[in-house]
Amino acid sequence: MKNRKAESGTVSRGLACLALGLGLTACAGPGGHPKDPLEPLNRATFAFNETADKYVMRPVAQVYDYAPLPIKVGVGNFFGNIGDIWIGVNNLLQGKVTDGLSDGGRVLVNSTVGIFGLFDIATELGLEKHDEDLGQTLGKWGVGDGPYLVLPLLGPSNVRDTVGLIGDLSVDPVFQVEEVATRNSLTGLRFVSKRAQLLGADTTAEQAALDKYGYLRSFYIQYRLNQVYDGQPPRVKDPDDDEASGDDGASAPQAAPQSDKKETQE
Repeated sequence: MKNRKAESGTVSRGLACLALGLGLTACAGPGGHPKDPLEPLNRATFAFNETADKYVMRPVAQVYDYAPLPIKVGVGNFFGNIGDIWIGVNNLLQGKVTDGLSDGGRVLVNSTVGIFGLFDIATELGLEKHDEDLGQTLGKWGVGDGPYLVLPLLGPSNVRDTVGLIGDLSVDPVFQVEEVATRNSLTGLRFVSKRAQLLGADTTAEQAALDKYGYLRSFYIQYRLNQVYDGQPPRVKDPDDDEASGDDGASAPQAAPQSDKKETQE
């Protein structure tokens, strides 16, 4: 009972923060990136995240990265198997029945033969891993992404994906664990595991652009557009491209990076 009250409080606080963000968006003035009317606030949050990552999250992830490979693979597979449950639901909500049933098959195989998901037997059997969430489902049915947002500790997002994230977390099996210490331990382990997987990518981002904030914003906007449209997004011009090149905006529109929306789970 207490756990459900805590979940309700978490969702309510999330919605309150979202409402505050929307209110600030309405008050924001024109100028800058059209998808980022809250850029000053977002940059401040981005700076906070960078500091937290430098002194806390990245060092912890680097220590975790020294763990034996079979342990890291097993941890990633375990949480990936849990994630396949909601991924399958979102595929069904998007009308992709075949993919949804495939995700259900993955959970069944990996939870049994794969020993609670520690081994990714499903991929070996040809059941491909997908990547879906409620934000993509909302986008699939025509909900616009809204202003770009940077969430504390969680990073790039937008209004639609933030709403989706609240929904994702409200049904997350890890968050349903009633024992607080166990729930927190699993949440922390999953977060560290994901951060460790990005240790190479963050270095690439720092080396790829003079303005890391703008680089990640452009990447996120295009990446999510690509995910919503299953790898075939409409051609959209990104203002960040003009800022980077210094042209007058007359160049051809840039397509979002292509992806088949499928991950290979280790």
